[in-house]
Amino acid sequence: MAAAVAVVVAGEVKRIAQATDRVGLGWRSELAAGIFSHLDDIDLLEIIADDHFRDSRRELRALRTLATQTPITLHGVAMGLAGSEPTETRRMDSMARLVDALAPESWSEHLAFVRAGGIEIGHLAAPPRTAQNVAAAIANIQRATKIVGIAPQMENIATLIDPPASTLDEATWITNIIAGSGAGLLLDLHNLYANALNFGSDPAALLLRFPLQRVKTVHLSGGMWVPEPEPNPSKRMRLLDDHVHDVPPPVFELLALLATHAPQPLDVILERDGEYPDVECLLMQLDAARSALRHGRSLGSQMLVAA
Repeated sequence: MAAAVAVVVAGEVKRIAQATDRVGLGWRSELAAGIFSHLDDIDLLEIIADDHFRDSRRELRALRTLATQTPITLHGVAMGLAGSEPTETRRMDSMARLVDALAPESWSEHLAFVRAGGIEIGHLAAPPRTAQNVAAAIANIQRATKIVGIAPQMENIATLIDPPASTLDEATWITNIIAGSGAGLLLDLHNLYANALNFGSDPAALLLRFPLQRVKTVHLSGGMWVPEPEPNPSKRMRLLDDHVHDVPPPVFELLALLATHAPQPLDVILERDGEYPDVECLLMQLDAARSALRHGRSLGSQMLVAA
């Protein structure tokens, strides 16, 4: 799907094609058979890097073979680059070795911490959003860029609690880290959607406050509503990003809005981590993503013409 911009040449509006938007899947072994049967319908694959840090040469050869059949990217889940402590060099070295072995188009990590004071938390957590944390995250990302040799794309995460002691809101915090580190933004639209609903914001308004010009990759996923932990007398429901449900329609609407305001080509990845449906169901969601991108591109072109 080619993105395009509209320009006026000799009084006539011309559409100039740019690089192509792509839509793909997160690689999971459970989906392998379906993926290989439908490679023509999948533009790229995202591989969880941490699953392969200890792979043998034979196992890495299998991934290299996959990379010859379709473009691949690497996605890290446990480096903790947005923590206030320096990230361990060995974790960056592991990513560097995998990047050297597979030559992916890009690699990414999360704007999160997963350990502190030598204690492993066991999941992605949002740090206090402060100027001090911004500086620490920038330092970690720049070190990772130097060691790996390529700047990462950094992903916004979902959180069920507003990080205590924060002095910056989420959009400002992310914008400052992306601007200071030189990293691209991997924009997870369901994470954004969940955070907006959980903390009383409008998802579309929140999206437009993110540094959309720095978005290179987009994640799509689904979630479920869960009650707040007891003993909360309000018993308010919160949206949990669980990657085991289909992408809800409002997230596709956010993708269209993103495509309207971000003219650069986008790589869109559908994530699924459990309760896997038939591959045909996943392909339908890829088609829905393509339709949302087309709709957003069309609206973006109309805006340019009107301007």
